[in-house]
Amino acid sequence: MPRATEATAAAAAPRTASPAERVDALRRFAAAVRRGRGLHVASCAVLLAVAMTAGAVAVGGDGQDAARALPGVSRAVNADVLVRGDLDTAIRSLQEHVRRQPRDSGAWATLGLAQVERARTDGDPSRYDQAERALARSLALRPGNDQALAGQAALAAARHHFAAALDHADRALERNPYSERALCSRIDALVELGRYAEAAEAATLADRRRPGVPVFTRYAYVHELRGDVRTARRVLHQALASAAGPADVAYVATALGNLERGRGRYGTALRHYARALAADDTYLPALEGRARAQAADGDRAGAIVTLEQVVARSPLPGPLVALGELYEDRDAPGDRAKAREQYALVDAWTALARAGGVDVDLDTALAAADHGDTAEALRAARAEWGRRRTVHTADALAWALHRAGRSAEALPYARRATATGYRDATFLYHRGLIEKAAGRDRAARASLTAALQLNPGFSPLGARAARAALKDVEAAR
Repeated sequence: MPRATEATAAAAAPRTASPAERVDALRRFAAAVRRGRGLHVASCAVLLAVAMTAGAVAVGGDGQDAARALPGVSRAVNADVLVRGDLDTAIRSLQEHVRRQPRDSGAWATLGLAQVERARTDGDPSRYDQAERALARSLALRPGNDQALAGQAALAAARHHFAAALDHADRALERNPYSERALCSRIDALVELGRYAEAAEAATLADRRRPGVPVFTRYAYVHELRGDVRTARRVLHQALASAAGPADVAYVATALGNLERGRGRYGTALRHYARALAADDTYLPALEGRARAQAADGDRAGAIVTLEQVVARSPLPGPLVALGELYEDRDAPGDRAKAREQYALVDAWTALARAGGVDVDLDTALAAADHGDTAEALRAARAEWGRRRTVHTADALAWALHRAGRSAEALPYARRATATGYRDATFLYHRGLIEKAAGRDRAARASLTAALQLNPGFSPLGARAARAALKDVEAAR
């Protein structure tokens, strides 16, 4: 084997570390950041990435959660080695294959996409560099091949580089108009760029060309963003009925659980999460959704136990913040310290993600506004708003401005976050507090009431604050 090819193959096959080793490395880094915040954080993050990739960095360690975390992963990766639904085994098999057949462009593209999927499921962004090298190798062997271009689109989307994702997806579709991965990445990119009308058109086109679970779930989400929950629910039920294997069942059932939880229908949501976990009891998004539904339904103890299981295997910002807030809400001896540890882990993860080329400003803005540096939250929110104008970035900027004491300036962004018809209790809660701070009590009363009617348990701390603010507004009448 030529030396360059040998080095490339070796770089794609790091030694395997356990989930416990990954989380321990992240905790040690978080402690170092707390001791000397801002000091050599970028270089330390690189060292952390090395520590965390001393292993297969696989959630669950046994490889059995594999290609189940995203819709139709086995079809998207499209390799015989994925028939068992074990993405870690697939990656090892592909790495061995490209050692033996280093000029197989399709195998390199498949390996790159598999690494993207793995990074997205286990929360380890350092895998993205491995994916990038594998996809570049595929394109060097066969320039312009649609499989590698679609992989680049997926990689760019995973790194939150959505304009680049759209460009790669369009180039892939020029080569192969029926590429499922490219069609899906194109929808994702348009959604995340806030181009919702175009995303709806892209979803309709994808449904004509490649109907199936990956497209159905995205079609549903586009409708949900436009306020059409009835269509979103109907399409997801159709997708669940057509789901062919455990991966698709777990994914779609979790999407249904999330939809119903957001509408305050916790019993229905828990039944969907139970179905997802019956298909795959290691599926982390279903475990996280179940924990959030448990908390909203009053089972805070069960929610904490479940979220502790999630973050022990994949310490991502969303579940870390949720667990920290549950500790704060419970407020037992030692809980404040436990909460601070979760928020510190968010800082550590975002530093690692930046080192892996991921744009994490939205994650930073949301976490820092409530549990960190409000000036940093505002910086990050403004940066993200400059790149893409979605309902989520509008909400993040509005909340960061409010937390920085600039509620009048925040109000137009809070209104924009709710302008498409998308119904999210957190958005309404943020808007209500901003309206209250801006002296618009009637509007605040309407927004806070709507938030609590839609999803009364949307957040353990937020729901409590919403009720207190509503009581204040009512008393001032």
